[in-house]
Amino acid sequence: QVQLVESGGGSVQPGGSLRLSCAASGGILYINVIGWYRQAPGKQRELVATITGGSLTTYADSVKGRFTISTDNAKNTVYLQMNTLKPEDTAVYYCNAEIKGSIFSSYRNYWGQGTQVTVSS
Repeated sequence: QVQLVESGGGSVQPGGSLRLSCAASGGILYINVIGWYRQAPGKQRELVATITGGSLTTYADSVKGRFTISTDNAKNTVYLQMNTLKPEDTAVYYCNAEIKGSIFSSYRNYWGQGTQVTVSS
């Protein structure tokens, strides 16, 4: 069974940095898309950044130039380096991946349990 396990959340002052990690494990043949979403209190979950096919990156306009997504394909791990954090970045950050478990299966979508990021002075 595929699992996504996030780590690296926490509290930081405005202007600070955090690095999130998400490790995918279980029966994985291929990861098509992997990335990060976030959900602030009272708001809908929104895309933060994704990597498709191991190289094509997509970022929300609100984080461009501040956040960087990267992967370690050998470890099936995705990272989100977050710099110049703002109070509006406060949210629960979720890892998401579209994974093919075997040559006989179709792609399935998976979510991690979420990690809290709080930006406050």
